[in-house]
Amino acid sequence: MSRLAIAGTPGKDAEVSRPARLDAAELAAGLAARPDWRREGEVIRRSIETPSFADAIALVTRIGFAAEAADHHPDLDVRWRTVHVALTTHDAGGLTRLDLELADAVDAAARGVGA
Repeated sequence: MSRLAIAGTPGKDAEVSRPARLDAAELAAGLAARPDWRREGEVIRRSIETPSFADAIALVTRIGFAAEAADHHPDLDVRWRTVHVALTTHDAGGLTRLDLELADAVDAAARGVGA
């Protein structure tokens, strides 16, 4: 695991463990269990079509809350009823378990808005 220093009390930084990059076998297994996601280099992507524009915005909000809770933030792009999601772990330089876990949260959020 890599270490990421986070500013805390002046003069006292906390360290938070971040997961290591997934190896090829771990990534293949993770994506096999998540058929709506596709890999593009060091990013996994999914496009989700929702019933309406309002549902797309609701989906982004649900993803936002899940991302904040996980302290792992996706790239999101809304195009009318479609939300495009891209996940990678920037500080690890690639894909980690955080990406697969957030992909699961995105999938649950999509089901929650009827997508």
